[in-house]
Amino acid sequence: MARANRAMVRDYADDLKLFRSPAKRIALVALLVAYLGLPLVLDDFWAGVLTLAGITAVGALGLNLLTGYTGQASLGTAFFIGLGAFTASYLGRASVLGGKGMPFIVYLVVAAVLGGLVGFVVGLPALRLRGNYLVIVTVGLVFIGLYIFTKWKTVTGGPAGTSMPVKVDILGNNFGSLPAGGTVLGRDQGLFYVVWAIVAITALLVKNIVRTRPGRALQAVRDRDVAAEVIGVSLFRYKVGAFVISSAIASVAGVLFGLHIQNLSPDPLVIGLFLSVQYLAIIIVGGVGTVYGSILGALLIGGTPAIIDRVSENVPFLTSSATGSGINKNVFAQLLYGVLIIVFLVLEPRGLAGMWQRAKAYFQSWPFSH
Repeated sequence: MARANRAMVRDYADDLKLFRSPAKRIALVALLVAYLGLPLVLDDFWAGVLTLAGITAVGALGLNLLTGYTGQASLGTAFFIGLGAFTASYLGRASVLGGKGMPFIVYLVVAAVLGGLVGFVVGLPALRLRGNYLVIVTVGLVFIGLYIFTKWKTVTGGPAGTSMPVKVDILGNNFGSLPAGGTVLGRDQGLFYVVWAIVAITALLVKNIVRTRPGRALQAVRDRDVAAEVIGVSLFRYKVGAFVISSAIASVAGVLFGLHIQNLSPDPLVIGLFLSVQYLAIIIVGGVGTVYGSILGALLIGGTPAIIDRVSENVPFLTSSATGSGINKNVFAQLLYGVLIIVFLVLEPRGLAGMWQRAKAYFQSWPFSH
């Protein structure tokens, strides 16, 4: 009996390992090689596209934890993106700390804490609201945020916006101009390392939350919150807690977003409802309720605005102006997200994650999969 118990404990411990099989370990090594090597071979444009995709992956992971695993619908991601970016801008300025500004790690943590605190306040209505009513509350948060960001000129610079910190110092290294192999990497090439390291940390954090007891409680709340409360799951702890963690992660994504675009203004086209819809499209296309689906969706959609901006010069029907016979490139991006949401909801509700699972099952059962 004791031997059987020890075997059960070992099996359970093996199930908790993230990289159980040799194939997963090989994939991990390949990802590490790509992480270290890609910035050295990519030009500034494609490094920027992948950096922007990584930034959206961070925010999408937080949103998927809230919406996919806890069932709390939210369109308030744009507010927390703006909160994180403006916090970093203000604390990283040269006028703070005697003309030096706070270091990257400090204002990143402060932005996460502020996002979590606001998420706690926003999460309180989730105890009494659900579905469309909760969505309306989070949409209202975006418009309230735009008003505050526009009027609070000391922090945000008002309608004109504000610049982000020039340096991204970590352990004495400035990733804004990182020396490598006798050359100096561009800003987006250096930020690639920072952003995708944070993607990995965030993915591990969310994965370890959802695969343990708190994750099972979150999914019980998502499926039947009243039944979950009957069996002892605290709705206050898990509903509000999901908002706190998701909002903190979104604020971290906001810091990275601000560092990427360098000059942030409270423009509705930049940090308005459209940005929240973009994050919603990412988790739907990638796969609701999956960790790697958030990353897959971000790789497909996250860098799309930069690519559209690049190709718009050579596409006759795309234009940068709001008037004229062509389609504004920002409007085209919104149309594209809408089409992707509809297509995936109708044809593939499980998103790219579901497609990957089916493909993997096919090859694992081959040749009996025909």
